[in-house]
Amino acid sequence: MAEAFPDAGLAPTDDERADYYRWLFFAAGPLEAAITNKSMGFTVDPDKERMAGYGNYDQVVDVLDQKLSVSDYICGDRFTMADVYVGAHVDWGQQFGSLPERDSFQAYARRLRDRAAYKASKAVDAALLPDQPTG
Repeated sequence: MAEAFPDAGLAPTDDERADYYRWLFFAAGPLEAAITNKSMGFTVDPDKERMAGYGNYDQVVDVLDQKLSVSDYICGDRFTMADVYVGAHVDWGQQFGSLPERDSFQAYARRLRDRAAYKASKAVDAALLPDQPTG
């Protein structure tokens, strides 16, 4: 979508492209797998962590925490489409407890929630699903 609508300014620049794709794939692979497995009560045996593709839940959380401790957004100092995807994981994780309450996650989620577009999308959600929590 970011590439299809370049005027929105959400596509990565050439300098941002490596981080952009790295973190999109990280969220879609290791992060989602680790959260899903933990939520379902599945723990990877320590001797099989390399086979799981992500190690273990704590390692995945630590990697994301390290990134968000040194960057305001996934590609550095500006919001991109990668923040829409990674941010959805972090926002959901903070609301529903699938990610621990770490300072970096809370600060990142707060930055995303303060965006006008986030607030507008939540208003749409609330109008369509008035009995559901919208964060």
